[in-house]
Amino acid sequence: MNVKFKIKRYNPEVDKEPHYETYEVELEPTDRALDGLNAVKWKIDGTLSYRRSCAHGVCGSDAMRINGKNRLACKVLIKDLKQPILIEPLLGLKVIKDLIVDMEPFFAKYRSVKPFLINNDEPGTRERKQSQAEVDKYEEATKCILCASCTTSCPSFWANGQYLGPAALVAAYRFIFDTRDQATDERLDIADKQMGVWRCRTIFNCVEACPRDINITRAIGKVKKEIMFNKM
Repeated sequence: MNVKFKIKRYNPEVDKEPHYETYEVELEPTDRALDGLNAVKWKIDGTLSYRRSCAHGVCGSDAMRINGKNRLACKVLIKDLKQPILIEPLLGLKVIKDLIVDMEPFFAKYRSVKPFLINNDEPGTRERKQSQAEVDKYEEATKCILCASCTTSCPSFWANGQYLGPAALVAAYRFIFDTRDQATDERLDIADKQMGVWRCRTIFNCVEACPRDINITRAIGKVKKEIMFNKM
C-alpha cells in the first residue's frame, strides 16, 4: 500500500523556522511507523534525522509524536494510523534537528532523584532478599525505558520545564518503596517541592503515553501520600 507521511522538518543550519514535508512510500499494513521513516530516509531523503536503535520497543530512543500522540515509532502499525501520518518531535524539549530533541534536560531531572540503590550496610556474602509482596510494591516502575514519552506529554511540563516530570518521579518512586534502599527521606525531600510531585495535576496524559503501561499518575499519588505520612 502507498502511505503518505507528513513530517515536521527543521535543520538549524539552513532553516529559520520548522516546516512540513510530505513523502509517499510503499509499505505493508503490518509495517511500523519506523519502517516508514526508514523508507523515507533510505530511499528518498537521506537528510531526514531521527533516533532509533533496537526497533523492538525496549530502548525507547524512537519516541516521537505520531498523529498528535506520543508513541514509539517501532511499535505503531501502519494499518492503525490515519493518513497522512503526521510525524513530529516530542514537545517541551529543544529540537536539535528534525525529530531529534535535546534529551539532556530530561536526563538531568532523572539523575536528580538519585535513581540507584543507596544502602550503606556492609554487603556481606549473600544477596539482600525480598518477599514477593515487597517486590510488588515497586516492580511496575522498573519497566520504565526512559523514552520521555510521559514527561513530554505532560501539560505541567510544557508550562514549566523546571518540573521534575513523570519519568523522574517514577524513578524516585521505584527506590522510595524498595525495602533495600536507605535514602527514602532524601528522595522524599527532593520530590516534596513545588516543582516536584505537587506540580502534578493528575491529567493522566502520562499514563496514556507510556509504552510500557506504567500507571504513572498512581505512582506519583503514592509518593504524595508517603510525603504526607512522613510529616505526621
